[in-house]
Amino acid sequence: MRERIIRLPQNETHWKRVKSYVEEIPDSDYKHAPEDAYNSFRDMKYGVRIHWGIYSIWFLSHESWHFLALSNKKRQEYQELYKSFNPIGFDAEDWMDFFERAGFKCFAFTTKHHEGFSMYDTKTRVKRRINWIAPGGPIIEKCDLAYSIMETPFKRDIVKELCDAAHKHDIKIDLYFSHPDWYDADFRPYGFHPLITPDSILHPKKYAWGVSYIRFIYGLFRYNKKIGLALNFKPNFAPNVSKEETTHTLERHRAQLIEILSNYGKIDMVCLDMWMGPDLWPYMRETMKILRKIQPETMFRARGIGNYGDYYTPECAIPDDPENTNMPWMVIYPLASSFSYDPNGNKYKGSKWILHNLIDIVSKGGNFMVGIGPDSNGKWHPQAIKDLEEAGAWLKINGEAIYNTRMWTHWKEGKNVRFTKSKDWKFVYIICLKWPGKKLKSKVVRAKVNSKIYMFGLDKELAWCQNDKELMIKIPQSVCEQKPCKHAWVFKIELES
Repeated sequence: MRERIIRLPQNETHWKRVKSYVEEIPDSDYKHAPEDAYNSFRDMKYGVRIHWGIYSIWFLSHESWHFLALSNKKRQEYQELYKSFNPIGFDAEDWMDFFERAGFKCFAFTTKHHEGFSMYDTKTRVKRRINWIAPGGPIIEKCDLAYSIMETPFKRDIVKELCDAAHKHDIKIDLYFSHPDWYDADFRPYGFHPLITPDSILHPKKYAWGVSYIRFIYGLFRYNKKIGLALNFKPNFAPNVSKEETTHTLERHRAQLIEILSNYGKIDMVCLDMWMGPDLWPYMRETMKILRKIQPETMFRARGIGNYGDYYTPECAIPDDPENTNMPWMVIYPLASSFSYDPNGNKYKGSKWILHNLIDIVSKGGNFMVGIGPDSNGKWHPQAIKDLEEAGAWLKINGEAIYNTRMWTHWKEGKNVRFTKSKDWKFVYIICLKWPGKKLKSKVVRAKVNSKIYMFGLDKELAWCQNDKELMIKIPQSVCEQKPCKHAWVFKIELES
């Protein structure tokens, strides 16, 4: 019966992109992840989202989206960057140690972003690519390569090393995979491919452009103004895709998804990105059924697949109120300017920003995944380490109020108080985003008679009293003068039956 009620909110941004052709009710032979996987997803609460690829060599913000704003000459240079990519500073064990200090329970990692470079050992092959600077070009030329980390000087499967280390450290794995592939010319015209075909202009909705070509250019211009890229987009035209090219597109796309679910042990989540359009939806639906059989417990992000997904991700925005849906959700938000490496330490938002967002999101029933990226050598910015380890230190003291909790009937009280509850409903946690002073009062919490109330970080119980109107917790002057932590303070209350 649960299969019939897992639904995205009707106003979810990426559901609007596909709802015209993705059926609202999945096929009866399709199965979502089991209940245990859903509960495990809701338990973890906090993770890190990592975008890393050859774009880190040029410190490009916003990952490979920047590729669309490059001149043809720079695009050709970009496509050759893999030949010098050699992140010898990368150490998967060091990453996992850092994640544990930061308090992360999961991580998402880029197996392939839109530009098509694979950060893992894919056995699939690109057969046709774009030569952006050929005379009279750009032109489509034949090739035979994986366009992956294994063809760089590094020659190590980064995804395998990360997954092996994560399994050892019991940190959950979320593998990001983008449907488009801007390196493989056979992927035109799907997923905003930089080669424009006649069909993509005449029938834009068929290929998931969703707008006419002119409107797309205008939208790209606005997007670039918003994120600060210098628009240098010039349309490049190519013939429509042949049947052979489309067949290769579908076979390679499916094979890559099968690889990441077959070669790295248990994968807790797959973070799909973008969409393929109505022309390829029957293929995509069948692909999802195949992937479910490989790892039935994997949670799939809903982007591009609608209600065939298991969770969705509000991006760079936190819902004002608890989401009106029974599909789990996880806010993704960069710590600096984007999900990839930012060399400017002043753009990192700080541990207070991390913790206040985490607390607010968890109180509303969601998860929070903060975004960072390493540099081209596989190292984190010192400011990112500082901010995240400070948040991790807070979680060591107060994590009981975050991890494995659920949304309480009352998720907030006033501007600066949030609530979570234990899964057994025995305890509620009052989380103060602002120091309450010598007395903490609540009109919605009713403590169990003769129970003990604690503040995390203190080793003794607090005095309290309550009447018909409110609960009042007394905070000693010594605690006010020397608080047990920074940024937020947690009180644990045993509830009335």
